[in-house]
Amino acid sequence: MDSIIVQGGGALSGEIPIAGAKNAALTLMPAALLTDQPVTLTNVPRLSDISTTNELLASLGTEIAVLSDGQVIALHTKEITNHTAHYDIVRKMRASILVLGPMLARDGQAAVSLPGGCAIGARPVDIHLKGLEAMGAEIDLRDGYVHAKASGGLSGTVYEMPFASVGATENLLMAATLAKGTTVLKNVAREPEIVDLADLLRAMGANISGDGTSTITVEGVEKLGGATHSVVTDRIELGTYMLAPIIAGGEVELLGGKRALLESFCQKLEEAGVVITETQRGLKVARANGRIHAVDITTEPFPGFPTDLQAQMMALLCTANGKSVLSETIFENRFMHAPELVRMGANIDVQGGTATVTGVDQLKGAPVMATDLRASVSLILAGLAAQGETRVARVYHLDRGYEKVVSKFRGIGANIERIKE
Repeated sequence: MDSIIVQGGGALSGEIPIAGAKNAALTLMPAALLTDQPVTLTNVPRLSDISTTNELLASLGTEIAVLSDGQVIALHTKEITNHTAHYDIVRKMRASILVLGPMLARDGQAAVSLPGGCAIGARPVDIHLKGLEAMGAEIDLRDGYVHAKASGGLSGTVYEMPFASVGATENLLMAATLAKGTTVLKNVAREPEIVDLADLLRAMGANISGDGTSTITVEGVEKLGGATHSVVTDRIELGTYMLAPIIAGGEVELLGGKRALLESFCQKLEEAGVVITETQRGLKVARANGRIHAVDITTEPFPGFPTDLQAQMMALLCTANGKSVLSETIFENRFMHAPELVRMGANIDVQGGTATVTGVDQLKGAPVMATDLRASVSLILAGLAAQGETRVARVYHLDRGYEKVVSKFRGIGANIERIKE
């Protein structure tokens, strides 16, 4: 099993190209199940989750061509030849549930294993299922699978989510494109990845309005066609690498970065004393003189502070001047990185969904263990600020969400290597 070794202490400089968004690509790919015409995605991140989704779609009948060193994927589902998404594939990744809506909308049947992924909370699929039931689907949960049928096709409906679930918004949006009549989805998520999905679906012929707001309206169409679409910039990768020069010192330009993708995150960094400059090629980030200031963080759905940047932000605040309070409102188990940061000398007190971080003068390198995708990279960031060597074990999580992470850090001067143990 691989580990990553980080030697801390050096300032960083240079530039990092930001990849296409994992969370967008994993939603865009199942949209190919909605049509018998080719769908081509460009600016695709090269990640293990993308490979898993390719494997899943291929098992359902999609013909797949991976081009341009993995950055272009051509998907063609002439017909869905198998309507069961099996446990052996789905267990690797929670986003697999997103094949449910498209299969049900196109062919009126689907069986999908209950999904797996990072162990950061329950993340139930109830909202997906209740929304599909409101559209006329019959749902049966048995033997660890969601069995869904809509023999007469799905019908338009008005459905209000109990909370703004990103995955449910995406699943129901795709399903509604082929439903008969008008579907109005209320209290939906507003993330840029959902807007990106709506843009692809419109290019395929869907009639969608309101994406990016809390209410999406879809006028169902009889058939969707093919399209070519570029995946939106990965705002979580962007935010992660923005933190590197703040933690270690220096100045780095993030190519392709857009402030609009992370406005609330940028505001918190500026409150802490960070200088963020928009350039023609992206965003430039530098730490002002001295230690950063403590800030309080509450994770919220977009456009609030992203839960997927909470672990990385905690790593930064471990050496801030003062006391920071981080409140996690999205996932109940998302402070598993805190004990590992404490091993490096951080002062963190976790009580339920709140973590109080009192900044220390210096972190110290230590052997630590990654518990999930974002925790993995938070420990690397902490290692950049630490004195001595930090060894991060179980870094296979990283391959699910960060493309070429070691070479990107090295490209800005970090002393980092990946080893097999």
